[in-house]
Amino acid sequence: MKELLRTTDPTIMAFASALLQGEDIECFPLDVNLSVLEGGIGVFPRRMMVRAEDYDRAVRAMRDNDIPLGK
Repeated sequence: MKELLRTTDPTIMAFASALLQGEDIECFPLDVNLSVLEGGIGVFPRRMMVRAEDYDRAVRAMRDNDIPLGK
């Protein structure tokens, strides 16, 4: 697994996930449960992971749709 993007914006995570599903690229969001630790204020970024073999296609899909990778 490789980190595709990192963001504190939950709408970007949802949009990226939908785009990747549309491209038949499996993705896995990490750190989504940190809101319990941070009190729900959105300080810690969430990460989206993809398989290493899908990484280049996923990056291309994000850039084609102007989604910042946040790294």
